[in-house]
Amino acid sequence: MRKMLLAATALAFVLGGVAEAQTPRKGGTLRLTGPYGASLGSFDIHTTPRAQDGIVAKILHRALYNWDTQNNKPVLELAKSVTVSADGLVHTFKLRDDAYFHNGRRMTADDVIWSYTRIMDGSKGFPGARYVRIIKGAVDVEKGTAKEISGLRKVDDLTVEMTLTSRVDPGFYFFNDTTSILPSEEVAKTTFAAAPVGLGPFKFVEHVPGSRLVAERWEKFYKPGKPYADRVHLMVMGEAAARDVAFRNKEIDTSILGPAQYVAYRADAELSKNILEVAEVFTRNMQMNQAFKPFSDKRVRQAFNHAIDTDLIIKRLVRDKAYRATSWLPIASPAYDKNMKPYAFDPEKAKKLLADAGYKDGFELEWTTSQNESWGLPIVEAAIPYLSRVGIKVKAKLVETAVLTEVAMKGDFQGYITSNQTGPDSLSTLRCFDSRTPRTACNYTGFNNPAFDKLLDDAAAAPDEAKRNALLSQANAFLYEEAPVWFFNYNKAAMAFQPWIHGLQANATELAHQYPEDIWIDERSPAAK
Repeated sequence: MRKMLLAATALAFVLGGVAEAQTPRKGGTLRLTGPYGASLGSFDIHTTPRAQDGIVAKILHRALYNWDTQNNKPVLELAKSVTVSADGLVHTFKLRDDAYFHNGRRMTADDVIWSYTRIMDGSKGFPGARYVRIIKGAVDVEKGTAKEISGLRKVDDLTVEMTLTSRVDPGFYFFNDTTSILPSEEVAKTTFAAAPVGLGPFKFVEHVPGSRLVAERWEKFYKPGKPYADRVHLMVMGEAAARDVAFRNKEIDTSILGPAQYVAYRADAELSKNILEVAEVFTRNMQMNQAFKPFSDKRVRQAFNHAIDTDLIIKRLVRDKAYRATSWLPIASPAYDKNMKPYAFDPEKAKKLLADAGYKDGFELEWTTSQNESWGLPIVEAAIPYLSRVGIKVKAKLVETAVLTEVAMKGDFQGYITSNQTGPDSLSTLRCFDSRTPRTACNYTGFNNPAFDKLLDDAAAAPDEAKRNALLSQANAFLYEEAPVWFFNYNKAAMAFQPWIHGLQANATELAHQYPEDIWIDERSPAAK
């Protein structure tokens, strides 16, 4: 797993070169952007897997691990050390004694155990359950047959013993924002989802819906001298044009670039000097709900993949700011098969597959989408004519990005286009197609195949990484054949930044997810004071 993102590391760079190291300056306001929709969701991070809300999580919350963006691996965050048993199953964490929630209370082992137990409440359908499920006894809590996770034990106030079901590195699971450690007494308040309390470097001040979130430095943050900034303003800007105007007017410090802006900024003599790029571990795709009768037949799903000229769409609409997807796992995965070829554009083969499946005259499809320019409505509109030629008559259903996540978790769709995190851990990523993974966790298609499940179980029990990766590669090839989604592309993310901002991270797990305690601004910033 530690080799997972070497390719992403090689592809991460700052156009125009890297500035000399400088002494970080304290003070001022970071003006970051929320580019994925017109709103922020719940601030109870256990309830939302949205990338937009993950930006907020990095400001306000912390998980047991975080992601080391320089070395592309998980590292301890809320623990000072961990010891592992000889069989690799029992992990004993010595927690930090200097981590304080924003209400002033020190974090203890009880908070870790309570948070993970809460996430496994099967009646709530928390998305982080897909990660906590690796702890022994967690599934029993999810099913309602136990009230406590048997694999979690409080040794003392600052020591937690965690027993896993298989030999995996828990860091790849517990760096995810949806597993953040929260204070139970604050979560119990009806105001928590709107005014959260966390362990992060900044504490909540206010939220103006549809406009911004404001947070200020948490003076008791456990990293000496950090955060550098006094405040963070997270500006909600789902429209690329609005971000472009604000960036050029120096009203924001960073801006995620869509395809059109990426081309324009790279062609600009000044703007091109400050662009951060990284090959993210995200797969853009259209999920096919197998409760929708046509998609219950893999021949129909394969036909869908053959019907669309995916390469042309990437070239003309995504402006080559992406890599063609072959199956689910991204290029950076050690289980990725570089010899695998993507589905060929072959309308005649698509027609034959549809006819063989009993859909000679095609069928009607409602395709749910957001406005996202990289994987939303523009892509759907480009695909519609191709599908029409093989008999699939598509009607696009437009929803806001926040609603799209709710639609997926409820299964209230026939097909929907999205961008899914497909790393850094290949096993947990592929578990999204495990029949035992609920839709609320990430099995949005309702995929169910015992042979696939067995491949994942065998991989989890593999004695070494090479054997595990070989089995995961087989599982990825299995998904290619089953085609539960339209495999669109792997994202190459790009962020424009102002020359006065420093400490940004090439985070391959999501470029917009920045650790704000490491970011600082120099005196040139309009918000330096």
